[in-house]
Amino acid sequence: MKSDRSVLTGIHYVMGNEAIAEGAIAAGCRFFAGYPITPSSEIAEHMSKRLPQVGGSFIQMEDEIASSVACIGASYAGKKAMTATSGPGFSLMLESIGLAVMTEAPIVIVNAMRASPSTGQPTKTGQGDVMQPKWGSHGDYEIITLAPYSVQEAFDMMIDAFNLSERWRVPVIVLADETIVHLKEKLIIPPREKIRLKNRKVPRTSPEEYRPFKSNKDLVPTMAIFGSQYRFYASGLTHDERGYPDMTPEAQYRLVKRLNDKIRTNRDKITRVDQFMLEDAEIGIVSYGISARSAKGAVKEGRRRGMKIGMLRLRTIWPFPEEQIRDLAKRVKRVVVVELNYGQIIHEVDRFTGSTKIDLIARPSSEPIHPLEILEEIQN
Repeated sequence: MKSDRSVLTGIHYVMGNEAIAEGAIAAGCRFFAGYPITPSSEIAEHMSKRLPQVGGSFIQMEDEIASSVACIGASYAGKKAMTATSGPGFSLMLESIGLAVMTEAPIVIVNAMRASPSTGQPTKTGQGDVMQPKWGSHGDYEIITLAPYSVQEAFDMMIDAFNLSERWRVPVIVLADETIVHLKEKLIIPPREKIRLKNRKVPRTSPEEYRPFKSNKDLVPTMAIFGSQYRFYASGLTHDERGYPDMTPEAQYRLVKRLNDKIRTNRDKITRVDQFMLEDAEIGIVSYGISARSAKGAVKEGRRRGMKIGMLRLRTIWPFPEEQIRDLAKRVKRVVVVELNYGQIIHEVDRFTGSTKIDLIARPSSEPIHPLEILEEIQN
């Protein structure tokens, strides 16, 4: 891949991790802090070469905790910032993810999922981390989590991740399983002028009038830059609109409600799904990531055999696309969830399917489920 100081437009043949890194750069990311961990290490390697070429900064930190905290600091310094890790490293980042939620620091974290738990199989794939972004940190919070399906989508989704993070001032997690990040496919990078970027809202008030955590109708405050003329306080403690600690029950209620509602009340603007052959389907598969690629193969073969089968692919894991699942359940006779773990997202799907029959095809394995396995289980 030829390097220069601009977006690398054109057609490339690259692995998913390289597409993730290039997508981040195209989105305006100019700071990366990370610690090597399989299977995400190529992201850090690529960023270490590319960021200096575009005027950005790369730093290898002493661990994953320091990496995520450094990203929060870089975000408050006015930079679009990201890190990348895998399951064990993501576990270490959970406390600072809560800090990013509380301080409303827009950052992006890529978790290249591998076979787990614990050290598991570092070079093998898995989808065992899908519940962790939403429930791993403590307290009540909402977060945005995306799951790419291809090398092209790994690039496109990084732009989307940064745009969502900047728009809603929230951490965005990209869950890209090992198969996707190490897969090599064609990547088309569009010209810079065709890439739409969103940036955080900046204050228009005077420094004396500025309230760093005062929100408008969309519940998202403007964000000043540390070191600018705006001097303000940001804390992980419960705080008022000025950012000062406030330990009253009223302050806790107001703050936590707003942090959650800015995502909950805007889920229709955030959630994304893809539909495949669902127009007349009687069986609807729900899947995501590499499992959705296998499921798509099962749908194609099922159609060839005369089965009325289709798929709803989750591009957004969190906030969970509740309405789309409800709609699917009304249209089909049976819902089948396919995932590469021992059953996680099925619990969310089950909440919104009503009386529609729901089945699970899950493997806590370390290789993708074969399309014919899916089809055979559906037919049995």
